[in-house]
Amino acid sequence: MSKAIAAEQPSGIVIHTRPVVDMTDNQFYEFCRLNPELRIERRANGDIIFMPPTGGETGRKNALLLAAFVNWDITNQSGVTFDSSTGFILPNGATRSPDLAWVKKSRFAALEPEQKRKFIPFCPDFVLELRSQSDSIAALKEKMREYVANGAQLAWLIDVQTRTVFVYHADGHIEMLENAESISGEPVLQGLRIDLRSIWEIDF
Repeated sequence: MSKAIAAEQPSGIVIHTRPVVDMTDNQFYEFCRLNPELRIERRANGDIIFMPPTGGETGRKNALLLAAFVNWDITNQSGVTFDSSTGFILPNGATRSPDLAWVKKSRFAALEPEQKRKFIPFCPDFVLELRSQSDSIAALKEKMREYVANGAQLAWLIDVQTRTVFVYHADGHIEMLENAESISGEPVLQGLRIDLRSIWEIDF
């Protein structure tokens, strides 16, 4: 492979590839499969991002959030919940792996079997990003705007360091909830309410 330029960023390492290397979606999928030990995303401009693994506290909070969503999902049965290992190819060409994502069941069911096995070829209806110690809040906010611009109906950015949740709506409106004990997913995630107290506090 031709030499590419690498630069360290607060949220990981960025590899600039274009115009020297320009992978198709399938090639990028195979590239990720060849490096399963790495957490990899791709920007709309083709830059590849190698993200560091999370620490114990963040991993525990991610697990609590995922468990709450799965429990709601089993009862609600209107969509499908995905963990942070799932790649989504956004309309702008970026491939992202949010900490948690949810897709309406009808959209996922309409995919071909091969599309379900690979990175999902659309933006989730809902995304959640949980800020870890290594994450740049500015970079995460830009990522949330990207999700909404590419079709997400609702997006949550949870910043444990400041106990703040930034709620991004499809119309561009952004709410900021400080020290909230819980958060509702209405109207996109009907009947969902997440208790945030265990997210703000370390429970082990």
